Amino acid sequence: MTVSTEGGTLYVVATPIGNLGDITLRALDVLRAVPLIAAEDTRVARRLLARYEIPTRTISYHAQSEPGRRDALLAHLRGGGDLALVTDAGTPGISDPGEDLVAGWAAEAGRVVPLPGASAVLAAIAASGIAGPRWGFEGFLPRRGRERRARLARIASDDRATVIFEAANRLAATLGDLAAACGLERRGAVCRELTKVHEQVVLGSLAGLEAAVRDGSIPTRGEVVLVIGAPDELATANATEGAPALDAALEAVDGLVAGGLGRAEAARRVAAETGLPRRALYRAG
Repeated sequence: MTVSTEGGTLYVVATPIGNLGDITLRALDVLRAVPLIAAEDTRVARRLLARYEIPTRTISYHAQSEPGRRDALLAHLRGGGDLALVTDAGTPGISDPGEDLVAGWAAEAGRVVPLPGASAVLAAIAASGIAGPRWGFEGFLPRRGRERRARLARIASDDRATVIFEAANRLAATLGDLAAACGLERRGAVCRELTKVHEQVVLGSLAGLEAAVRDGSIPTRGEVVLVIGAPDELATANATEGAPALDAALEAVDGLVAGGLGRAEAARRVAAETGLPRRALYRAG
């Protein structure tokens, strides 16, 4: 339904994931300027607003809000009032409430302005160093049953890294399930309490990370982001084609390089002949 391009602006405002100093200057300007802030938890929002002496009125808007609250916020926007949408941490709509309000106002041709900021997903990717340029975000996994098994299988078969959120009390069980699905030696990172006083980033195999949680080396407290590294190409090729075929291909690459060919071209030629991953053959040098 398209109503009009007139009306207020809905600002989707990213807020700090822990350290209140990570708020952007632009976000502070908007939070001061709007007449109303819709917050996942008004108590959490008020701590941030008090830190920066922002008196703007807040109203609660969360996943359990009655439909009437969304309707009231849309009516506020239709009446020409600007609105800032915030969650407890990070960006609304990213495993947090807010998507339906944004979709509702956008469907009416209303103006939606995103204000980027702190992100647990990006912080974990940066801190882990194992995601590479290609990765997928899965949010929270289903807790049990067929849907959980299917999601784990998709993560295991994905050739990209994967980022997921998990509750601390379910961390050991999830790492165990990931190790079973992806392989015990698959690389991973547990990123806990990012930007907070007790920030912890631990790298290791999925099996090793599970053991570290179970022995208490990684405490089961706070907010947790998991990064699961992409499958190792040589290991995948070894399992798929067999070690003898892979060894022979690597010897062929080395022979071409010894004959004066660049390794990139040698890997390309052998990959074309064998069907093995070119990047795996190149990186093995």
